[in-house]
Amino acid sequence: MVSLRFPFSFPQPPKLPRHGFLRPSYAVVAAGGAAAAAGFVAVTIKSTNQQSPFLESALDLLFRSHSSPLWASLSLAENSATSSVVDSKTGMSFPSVIGDSLQLLGIGLRRKAILGLKNINVYAYGVYADNNDIKESLSEKYGKLSVSELQEKNFDKDIMEADICMTVRLQIVYGRLSIRSVRSAFEESVGSRLEKFGGSDNKELLHKFTSQFKDEYKIPRGSVIDLSKERGHVLRTIIDGKEVGSIESELLCRAILDLYIGEDPFDKQAKQDIKQALTSILHN
Repeated sequence: MVSLRFPFSFPQPPKLPRHGFLRPSYAVVAAGGAAAAAGFVAVTIKSTNQQSPFLESALDLLFRSHSSPLWASLSLAENSATSSVVDSKTGMSFPSVIGDSLQLLGIGLRRKAILGLKNINVYAYGVYADNNDIKESLSEKYGKLSVSELQEKNFDKDIMEADICMTVRLQIVYGRLSIRSVRSAFEESVGSRLEKFGGSDNKELLHKFTSQFKDEYKIPRGSVIDLSKERGHVLRTIIDGKEVGSIESELLCRAILDLYIGEDPFDKQAKQDIKQALTSILHN
């Protein structure tokens, strides 16, 4: 399920055959007005080559190529005060719930091919949403539809455009990733989405967003970047617990979400898992 995708584009490795894998499943349960933990089960895929330090410069140079989804296994963390989900490919742990009510819907793995020789795990990401917001905004229209039926509808578009609280949490896996690469990748990926949805005259909005990722910030392995869409279509950016900026823009919020659950997402399988989780929420 998991395909790490930074809002950057990477070269596409060959697609893995689907028949050799089991599909992951997600359960989302609400009780007593509070969001409960979401569980995930998937299967493990083949191990990738270890990262090499000399690839850092190549990563910066090739950050704008295109990549495809990758399967990875997830396991529930045990004996933990707060329920969490661990990506067994990267070891990154995602809380089942963040904030007061944002529940984990799915996890993706962003990978990058370097010089056609090695695949680098760049970052893992988790997509969160507020269950009550989902139900209030979309139950009437989509509550009785199955996942397959949603494929024919404007479900993705409505999710991205609705005033729903959502967060995409990025956890850095590649220890030599620079903030400059992050900024450059956002300039391309978010920029292309802004142009797609709002035309070419959005350079100021793009600069306002990317300028939040200043050179002074360090992002070693394990660093966390939260891109949170709040009520009123406000995008709040937080790096390792420190807020670095907030921008009120429906267009920008949609552009960010489109990277993960839009028409051409970074991780197609993760998108389907997230859609399945959203459908479960609507049916409960």
